[in-house]
Amino acid sequence: MRDFISERAREIPPSGIRKFFDLCIGMDDVISLGVGEPDYSTPWNISEAGIYSIEQGVTSYTSNRGLPALRETLAADLARRYGTAYSAEDEMIVTTGVSEAVDIAIRAVTDPGDEILVMDPSYVSYAPCVTLAGGRPVPLPCLEKDRFKVTPEALMERITPKTKTILLNYPNNPTGGIMDRSDYQALADILVDHDLLLISDEVYSELTYEGTHCSPASLDELRERTITLNGFSKAYAMTGWRIGYLCAPKEICDAALKIHQYVMLCAPVMGQVAALAALRQAEEDKNKMVREYRLRRNLFVEGLNRIGLQCHMPQGAFYAFPSVKATGLTDEEFAEGLLKEEKVAVVPGSAFGPAGKGHIRCSYATSREDLSVAVDRMGEFVTNLRG
Repeated sequence: MRDFISERAREIPPSGIRKFFDLCIGMDDVISLGVGEPDYSTPWNISEAGIYSIEQGVTSYTSNRGLPALRETLAADLARRYGTAYSAEDEMIVTTGVSEAVDIAIRAVTDPGDEILVMDPSYVSYAPCVTLAGGRPVPLPCLEKDRFKVTPEALMERITPKTKTILLNYPNNPTGGIMDRSDYQALADILVDHDLLLISDEVYSELTYEGTHCSPASLDELRERTITLNGFSKAYAMTGWRIGYLCAPKEICDAALKIHQYVMLCAPVMGQVAALAALRQAEEDKNKMVREYRLRRNLFVEGLNRIGLQCHMPQGAFYAFPSVKATGLTDEEFAEGLLKEEKVAVVPGSAFGPAGKGHIRCSYATSREDLSVAVDRMGEFVTNLRG
């Protein structure tokens, strides 16, 4: 028989997150700081709206772009929160999670051989999605000394005649870093001068603890060259509902819509109904969760620094990204040893790109009690390493 597996499928690696957490299967008493998911259930008024839609027989397809009421409410919400102006009619698509939005955004603008600058470290799916679209992912280092921001100098070093797009995620997974308006302003002239497109994954936008979130599409220079991606999974504890959205200038949005029509058709209608309820009814539930994440962040990061794992204070998302270089172990060795000896599960930073080496990602979307125990166990592990 011939080999039926495509070259692109062979080229992409398995998820570094899932690969590592296969080691956890069957282990007892493990405290997991690895999964990027809220530990809350979806607020009841959101779930109730979804349940009621099913009870009322709202179980059919929606338009490809998504429910008009959801898109209209989203457009107004984005304008109010972030100052971004998108037409609900022809500049927005409701997607099956932000994961689909990432995929169709990249495919809509990527031709074979195009170079896409992918911030490094970054979420594990970005580079493989570029590869599957026929592009070439190029790591764009975001270093701890720069608080994991993209600097103009780093950007200029990576641009070539084949560069077409830059893909950013702020607040960032895995580092918790953010970019403010002045940071984007510093990049704007470069993007314009080199005629580059920006894909901005902002799924953690409402989990911003220092200042306010800046959406790059709110800058006049970047409005027509930015694809904005966002969703409901993180801020509203709706990971399983699979509702995200893509916003872009009409021509780009129409291109992404064609791909969405063929591969997904529409996002689940009951999830869209629930998302509409989230926007209309769950502001306080969301704010309560964000306040708790902030408290957990402060507790956990202080604990990491106390036990000798240097960690900058994350300004968004719900991840800490401490350095383990002082222990003498690689990030993979540290993570495997910590799981085996102290039963604390974290993700090696190298899973998120070359610039993540020497760090580990720890999610603090878990109880304060578990975080305190995890810090104690990690401290014991570090102490034992020192002899």
